[in-house]
Amino acid sequence: MLTFTITAVRQVIARGIVDAKANGGFRDPHLGLSAADNRKPGLWLVGDHGVYLCSNGELAKGAKPLVAYAEECDPHRNDDWFEAKRRTFGGDDGVDFLDAEGLEALIVSSPGFTHLRIAFVQDTMQLFVIQRD
Repeated sequence: MLTFTITAVRQVIARGIVDAKANGGFRDPHLGLSAADNRKPGLWLVGDHGVYLCSNGELAKGAKPLVAYAEECDPHRNDDWFEAKRRTFGGDDGVDFLDAEGLEALIVSSPGFTHLRIAFVQDTMQLFVIQRD
């Protein structure tokens, strides 16, 4: 499982919305290859050098998106990040879109919960919130 603070999830979504308003919309991580239109508020779950959430708003030239690493897969803080990435996200690089509206509904339905957890079970992702001190 991968764990992100609710605060970080909301910050990444908010940054994507701000970037989109300032720079012309939302980016499509699949560059038109996906049948789904992912150009809406949300975030990307990215697996490459670690696993992190990435804002999806269009960026100004030279700007970098806001990212929040999974606690288990942060290469800056966890020496075992690659093994955790391989066990959860897989060994290959990739990106999955997570819709902001669905995430916010999940978060507000559980007041007081502090973290988003993402579990990978066979060919699916399961998202749920937990409370941690």
